[in-house]
Amino acid sequence: MEAAIKISSGATKWDIRQKVWDHIEENNLANFPRPVHNRIPNFKGAFSACARVTGLEAFTETAEVKVDPDKPLEGARLEVLQAKKTLLVPTPRLRAGLFNKITPPEGASKEQLRVCSTSQGVKEFSVPVGLDAKVKVDLVVVGSVAVSEKGYRIGKGEGYADMEYGMMVSMGAVTESTVVITIVHDCQVVDFSEELVEPHDLTVDYILTPTRVIKTDCLLPKPEGIIWAKVRETRGKTPDQRSQRDTRGKRDQPKPEGRWCQMDLL
Repeated sequence: MEAAIKISSGATKWDIRQKVWDHIEENNLANFPRPVHNRIPNFKGAFSACARVTGLEAFTETAEVKVDPDKPLEGARLEVLQAKKTLLVPTPRLRAGLFNKITPPEGASKEQLRVCSTSQGVKEFSVPVGLDAKVKVDLVVVGSVAVSEKGYRIGKGEGYADMEYGMMVSMGAVTESTVVITIVHDCQVVDFSEELVEPHDLTVDYILTPTRVIKTDCLLPKPEGIIWAKVRETRGKTPDQRSQRDTRGKRDQPKPEGRWCQMDLL
């Protein structure tokens, strides 16, 4: 399938984000909240794309699923709850710990589960999970601004999905067999160079859209922990400051020495 958005040679991550956000806005492809700039877009058709997760073997065989709190992933959170699996949702912006475990009322109806899958429900029907908890995440669902069919992912530029995955590695919550899925609009599937993928970047195994299920067979390894220098670099920066960093281009940035950091998170 030909990409709806063409990415020029030499484009930076921030160039790609802006192109995707502009395309979604110009073509009215998103629901509330608008505009989509500096967000994971809540694209039209998100619920139908999320429903495709139930057809994956990785979903049927899983017990614990981590789904990001982004609005377009609401349908994925609902599917996890309806399947009676354990739903873990990261604390927004990692303000108070890493996870919240969603605990619906006993015998919850579908409508109650729908409420539990919303941002308000995550606040009202959850209990915090400490970093010392014994958690085994079998499936990770993340939002994206752009993703390639090879599994390369670009988020909104704040790095939280990457940091969350690195923390899960460090606490033993994920392994090499953990499957990572992203759910996006078809137009967000674009072709961009592997040169943009940095050691801290989380790659994905499956891409779900309203019309397709894409198995990426990504050959790049996932992060093996937290790269603390990257955390210090991005902490407290505004989107404009991060865009200035991105637009320097990868050739101008020092290369990290590895995909790991042996640090105790507790």
